Amino acid sequence: MKNDQSIRSGLVALAMFLSIISVKAQEGSFTLKEAVDYAIKHNINIKTSQLDAVSAEARIGEIRAAGLPQVAANLNLSDNVIIQRVFLPANFADPNASPDAAPVAVQFGVKYSGSAAATLNQLIFSGSYFIGLRAATTYRELASKNVTQSKVTVAEAVTKAYYSAQVAVERAKVLDFNIGRVDSLKRETEIMNKSGFVELLDVNRLEVQINNLVTERQKVQNLIELSYTLLKYQMGMPLSETIVLEDKVEDLSAETMKSEFSETAVNYNHRIEYSLLDTQLKLAGLDLKNIRSGYLPTVSASFGYGHNNGRNTLPDLFGTQWFNNSVLALNVNIPIFDGFTKKYQVQQKKVALDKVKLSQTLLEQSIDLESRQAAINIKNAFATLETQRRNVDLAQEIVRVSKIKYKEGVGSNIEVINAESSFKEAQTNYFSALYDVLIAKVDLSKAKGELYNE
Repeated sequence: MKNDQSIRSGLVALAMFLSIISVKAQEGSFTLKEAVDYAIKHNINIKTSQLDAVSAEARIGEIRAAGLPQVAANLNLSDNVIIQRVFLPANFADPNASPDAAPVAVQFGVKYSGSAAATLNQLIFSGSYFIGLRAATTYRELASKNVTQSKVTVAEAVTKAYYSAQVAVERAKVLDFNIGRVDSLKRETEIMNKSGFVELLDVNRLEVQINNLVTERQKVQNLIELSYTLLKYQMGMPLSETIVLEDKVEDLSAETMKSEFSETAVNYNHRIEYSLLDTQLKLAGLDLKNIRSGYLPTVSASFGYGHNNGRNTLPDLFGTQWFNNSVLALNVNIPIFDGFTKKYQVQQKKVALDKVKLSQTLLEQSIDLESRQAAINIKNAFATLETQRRNVDLAQEIVRVSKIKYKEGVGSNIEVINAESSFKEAQTNYFSALYDVLIAKVDLSKAKGELYNE
């Protein structure tokens, strides 16, 4: 009786756990789509890729800034503590001096000097700059696609974690039902034992089976908690918060999932990985053009305007007139020979371009293989699911017949226990097959590039 009471207490505790979840469902309830949308907003990996996109925008601005006017100002105040002397021939100061006379050391300069100037530089033509402007748009596109790739990865992880938690919850419900059913049978057997129709051994066998079911139920409960924790982690949700799955497994019929399955040809452009390589191919081509543009001249203009003065005393430096100066220049840099540097750089960029093309071809083959494997896996998963469903129905019928035989005295208690064990195993296999179908469905959607669309 003590053992029966502990079993019933365990069942009550499990029921209370499920009821607590149900009460909190309104504040933390998520459908699969809502869970994915939440993850898109809160997942750390997506936030990191979005920061990379912001950094890319700053890099684009940096490239554009190189073609804007560049203005600089310079202020200088110098104290020539010891003025350097310049040695001049003796007859420079005294025409009558002998040519062999010692040179004269003369100070050139004043003690204090100052200057203030501003310079404006403007790039007029540069092949690399204009190629960089064209690459800026492509660079922005690459950053945006990297964010999308992060979202696809997170959507896949959240979807699989959501399905895992769903299946675990359904397994717990079935185990609760089985525990209640076997416990009811055990109580009936106890009554029959007291009446002398069955042995105590029959009661003990059922008690062992209930204990095993309760142990398995606890394991499944631990699995549920782990699945929920993993789901919250993938969603970017604090692990202390409560989450409830609004979608139900029973709403997912095999017929509906089969109707969604189609063997249409894969469009490579729907895969973000392929789209990323396509953008990288554009960047590699622009990189090659950038090296070739190095053969073109670079033209720039500059204009400078300033003041300067020099005196032997500091008050005189600021108290006398400063002198203006200005310069306007046109600079043309024409590359003539660089020792074949750009020639070899062009060869390297061509190799890099060819490697991207090969990667694109390899990805096409990988996508074809992945989509075919996913299609085969989902076919096998549907077939297994159908088989396991029939097995559940058959095992349930066997349990029903074995109980009737046992109550009528033409069957044994062992036969009932074996039937119950087979029924539980069939249910476990069914949920395992259901999980395989759901995961195969996710893999096929990912292979076709349909898992997540913005």
